[in-house]
Amino acid sequence: MRIHKFVLALLASASLAAFAAAPAMVSNGMLTGSNGMTLYTFDKDAGGKSACNGPCAANWPPLMAMDNDTASGDYSVITRDDGKKQWALKGKPLYYWVKDQKPGDTTGDGFNSVWHVAKP
Repeated sequence: MRIHKFVLALLASASLAAFAAAPAMVSNGMLTGSNGMTLYTFDKDAGGKSACNGPCAANWPPLMAMDNDTASGDYSVITRDDGKKQWALKGKPLYYWVKDQKPGDTTGDGFNSVWHVAKP
């Protein structure tokens, strides 16, 4: 009986993990954070590493991950230079743009020809 309960608990845990919320949503063909704000990628990021730190990250806040968040599907968790965790899609770190004022804004798309709206 104990084994049976253990197996049921294990299956329930695996089922909950399978339905864990994705770190981003798709809205109008682009990725948004849970706050509905547009997410972006940066052409200078490479190898699953963020090249946007310091003042850059103040203007392009990373989509932060918690220490216990785990990769799922096309999403991965990278470690930033400051040791904090950030979500990435297909190896490309994800960011917000401080000048977007409301959900649906895409004012950072094409900025300096290196920032782009993240798409699924």
